[in-house]
Amino acid sequence: MIRFHKEGYKIIVVAFILSITGILLAEKFIEIIWVVKSIQIVILAFLFIVLQFFRNPKRATNLNENTIIAPVDGKVVVIEEVEEPEYFKDKRLQVSIFMSPINVHVTRYAMSGVVKYSKYHPGKYLVAWHPKASTENERTTIVLDNKVFGEVLYRQIAGALAKRIVNYAEEGTEVIQGTDAGFIKFGSRVDLYLPIGTELTIKLGDVVKGGTQVVAKK
Repeated sequence: MIRFHKEGYKIIVVAFILSITGILLAEKFIEIIWVVKSIQIVILAFLFIVLQFFRNPKRATNLNENTIIAPVDGKVVVIEEVEEPEYFKDKRLQVSIFMSPINVHVTRYAMSGVVKYSKYHPGKYLVAWHPKASTENERTTIVLDNKVFGEVLYRQIAGALAKRIVNYAEEGTEVIQGTDAGFIKFGSRVDLYLPIGTELTIKLGDVVKGGTQVVAKK
C-alpha cells in the first residue's frame, strides 16, 4: 500500500478535487472528443505527479554509528571541499543531493545524535543546482553531533518550485538515524557537510536512496 507524507495531505485533497472538477467540466462543456481526452490525460498526469511527490515509503534503516546514510533520494551533484560559512566557518567536505519533482522528498536523519543547531533562513528560489542556492535560497541548517563523526551539518535547500521547507529537528533533542527529519515541497536539494577526510562510499553522479544507502563511513 502506498503511504503519503502528512505534509502532503491537504495538497493531495485539493489536487483530487481540482482534478475531478476539471475532468467533469471538460466532459460537459467541450464537444470535441480528442480535446476532452487530451485535457483529461493532462489532468491525470498532474495528479500522478502530486501523488508521486508526496510518497513516504517505509525504509528499513540499518542503524550504525559508523556510517552516514543518504538523508534523501536523488542524484549526487556535488562532492568537493568548501568553506562552510554559517556554523563551522572552516573547510568541510560537501556532498549535495539533488531531488527532482518525482523523487521521494522526505528528509531523514543521516546519523543518530543530538541536534546542536537548527535554524531557518528565508531566501530566494533559485534552481536547486545553482551554485548560490545553498547560501541565498530558502533553507534550513541543522547540525547533528555523535561520538564517531563529531558534528555533521545538513542543509535543506528550496528549489525554484519549492515554497516551504518543513524541519522537525529541535535543538537539544536526540534523534535516530533514518527517522523522519522533515520535508521539502516541490523540487529541492540537501547538502551534507562532513569532516575533511571522511571516507565516502558514493561518487559524483550516483543516484542514492534516502534512509538506507550509506554515503560515508568510518
